[in-house]
Amino acid sequence: MPVPTTVQHEKNIWVAAGDGDLERVRELIEVHSMSPNVPDPNTYTPMHAAASYGHINILEYLVSRGGDVNVTDNDGDTPLYVVENVETARWLVEHGATVNRQNDEGMSPAQYLEEDHPEVAAFLESLSGGGSGGNSGSTLASPIEMHEQPSQHAQNVASEHLTSSLIQDVQGIMERAEAEGREASDEELREVVGRAVLQGMVTGYGMSQDGAQGREERDGDAAKRSRTDGN
Repeated sequence: MPVPTTVQHEKNIWVAAGDGDLERVRELIEVHSMSPNVPDPNTYTPMHAAASYGHINILEYLVSRGGDVNVTDNDGDTPLYVVENVETARWLVEHGATVNRQNDEGMSPAQYLEEDHPEVAAFLESLSGGGSGGNSGSTLASPIEMHEQPSQHAQNVASEHLTSSLIQDVQGIMERAEAEGREASDEELREVVGRAVLQGMVTGYGMSQDGAQGREERDGDAAKRSRTDGN
């Protein structure tokens, strides 16, 4: 009977994270005490690997075990710099990934992804207020300037609606461009992002006005009660 001459090497944590192999990732972390943020010789972490291949279930597990959505490699790139689809980018942002930041080359995640993944870049630009700077992190409603903060639930609902609309618009542009045998132009993507930002500002203003009106009504009622109590 022939004897096998090759040995099947088990996956390391970076390959397992990139493959979406949750069982192997769990084994390496829980049995072999590896960190979700451990760098390989190229400073690439399991967080980067899972983000790059869009394995959100792996990201969820890694974060639950201490994975850092803003962990950096030697180039200053966080997992947000290696994502290839909007869904993964959105998940990272919702879990604290910083949008308005720069790597060692002075590039934001949106700038870094603009050439290879313009739909992801457009999504990130919509959250960063067009790259205006600052240190905004996970708040999806960041481009909306609100003078009076509405409830967190109201903000989440508005943000969800705006983000979904933006994703649909970007996907529509990409699909039309593909059907026409061309690449989507930067002008088309900038236009849809501009509309989304404007809509966000309008929505934010409307929410702040509603909040201010409600507060004025409450203040008026309180003043009436005060005068009534004083008589």
